[in-house]
Amino acid sequence: MVLSARVARFNRVVTNRATKPFVGVLPGFGLLVHRGRRSGREFRTPLNIFRTDDGFVVALTYGPDADWVRNVFAAGGAEVITRGHKYRVRDPELVHDETRRPMPPGVRQVLGLVGVTDFLVLKRE
Repeated sequence: MVLSARVARFNRVVTNRATKPFVGVLPGFGLLVHRGRRSGREFRTPLNIFRTDDGFVVALTYGPDADWVRNVFAAGGAEVITRGHKYRVRDPELVHDETRRPMPPGVRQVLGLVGVTDFLVLKRE
């Protein structure tokens, strides 16, 4: 079970707007800057995002079919703003891992409660 469409709508309308001012500077958070695959518009999606040795990993709490995920795959990459720095990312990869190993230990348990097992891995340029 991933988060419902109802929760997604609430987060898009309320939570995302409230967190955007500080999400690019707090640890464990970031903004994903991507382009709409049909509209070409720029979008800034606040996410929980974590560094890896060569890039970043994002838990797909709404599943791999979220618009922003499809946009990143269509473009072959995006930009990540986290902790006050901007990074170009490429080579998106969908990873299914029921152990939630790509995530930090404390985050694994929370993701287990909502049944998240899919992750987006992005390489830093």
